[in-house]
Amino acid sequence: MISAISNLFGKVIDKAFPDKTEANRLKAQVDSQLIAMDMAELQSATQVITAEASGESWLQRNWRPVTMLTFVGLIVAHWVGWTAENLSEDQTLALLEIVKVGLGGYVVGRSAEKAAKAWKQS
Repeated sequence: MISAISNLFGKVIDKAFPDKTEANRLKAQVDSQLIAMDMAELQSATQVITAEASGESWLQRNWRPVTMLTFVGLIVAHWVGWTAENLSEDQTLALLEIVKVGLGGYVVGRSAEKAAKAWKQS
């Protein structure tokens, strides 16, 4: 997503600034800001996951994995034919999209959490 936004801004900057040196400097600044915003968002997500993982309640620590396992179970049940007949293909695809986003976010969040711990220790 960052590259798409960067490309869009790059095209606008190229049209607005005929001087290539100035245009490249502005593009670098835009890229730097986009990366900083992405890092801030990732750090916020990491803090949320860390707070949940270190919570006192079992439910607080495990609600994300339990939710994702539930959706994965629903998809597996559908594939083996154990779902309601009135479940449409759109609903099945929506469940799959939830699993993809959820697992992707969980994996990225956990990776960021581990990287933050390693960076903090060094």
